[in-house]
Amino acid sequence: MELARLLQSQGFGSRAECRALVANGRVSVDGRRCADWAEQFEAAGLVLSVDGVCWRHRRAAYLALHKPFGYECSHRPQHHPSVYSLLPLPLIRRGVEAVGRLDADTSGLLLLSDDGAFVHRYTSPRKRVAKVYELRTRHVVDDAQVAALLAGVTLRDEALAVAAVGCQRLDERRLRLSVTLGRYHLVKRMLAAVGNRVESLHRVAIGGFVLPPELRAGEWMWLEAADLERLAAGGSAATADGLQHGGHAAMEGKPGWS
Repeated sequence: MELARLLQSQGFGSRAECRALVANGRVSVDGRRCADWAEQFEAAGLVLSVDGVCWRHRRAAYLALHKPFGYECSHRPQHHPSVYSLLPLPLIRRGVEAVGRLDADTSGLLLLSDDGAFVHRYTSPRKRVAKVYELRTRHVVDDAQVAALLAGVTLRDEALAVAAVGCQRLDERRLRLSVTLGRYHLVKRMLAAVGNRVESLHRVAIGGFVLPPELRAGEWMWLEAADLERLAAGGSAATADGLQHGGHAAMEGKPGWS
């Protein structure tokens, strides 16, 4: 594939902009400075360097972001900064989108991708992919509340009762709750339905992929093949009762190209 097209596919701008990057000596391929934007390369396994920052060619982008409190999952945020402001410009330009949403006052694992089928797979309620949350409540959580969450609670504007697929009490005011639906304020509404209130909410896992403890708030990582396999293998079986922090791909340095 032509070098300018390769750069364009990775989010470095229009074809004309990518030609200019090469012409201005800002691009290297596998450690070699390139001067011809029309030079042909095999895309698979290619490592591009733009302004000294390395980017491995990826046909599709799959990311995990540790979303901090106080960020909106929107390109047009109204009251808080956008989660997209935490990503380098090439990822925005290639069209990565959040896989579902987390409220501004919710932190934790957020997936992003430019693969439409992937986004659909992990947002469709029919796929029953588990999302696991750790939350702190205002009041002490008793056995009756845990039982009600597992049995199913009736929510306003919902035709059927909504049940957690897993619920573990971590201490008297902390729960780990697993759900497969993605309704608006679902976890908060479920706790309200059993007579309690969510004070803080943090997503720790989706499917079989657990938010790596070393990924700090505001940081992101590429999802590699093993991570995607773990994500898919979890399905609706990601339990609230025994999360395992398995191995995962090493985080790449956050590219600073902008």
